[in-house]
Amino acid sequence: MSGTPGSTRAMLVVLGDIVSRPGTTVGEIAARTGLPRSQVSAAVARLEQAGSVGTEPDPADRRRRLIRPGAEPSVRVAEVRAATVDDTLTAALAGPDGTVADPDVVREVTQALELLALRLTPSVAARARDVDAAASPPAGTTP
Repeated sequence: MSGTPGSTRAMLVVLGDIVSRPGTTVGEIAARTGLPRSQVSAAVARLEQAGSVGTEPDPADRRRRLIRPGAEPSVRVAEVRAATVDDTLTAALAGPDGTVADPDVVREVTQALELLALRLTPSVAARARDVDAAASPPAGTTP
């Protein structure tokens, strides 16, 4: 899931939407997530290539494709699911020379992330995006 800086985030958002609403379309995902249709289409294509999702013609409108989660998770998804948060944090918080992270620091960061997960609901995230969009100058203008 490498590429442009926003591509990994977009792919995760799109995949999350597909998992929660199987049998959806690119247009529906774009409407729910606020992502441009082109970005949703690109994410779906990459997810399909990785085996994370599958598509099929919509029986009601053969021009549209219905998108569903893949039958089996991709190798990368399986790796991510197998990794524990503690292992990931310990590796991320290790010193630049590879020294082991301080267990107290790992514990503090874990607690902070747990609190953030409780507070950062989808509605809070949507409001934050709305605030960011309102604060951003229109494209082609300078602040």
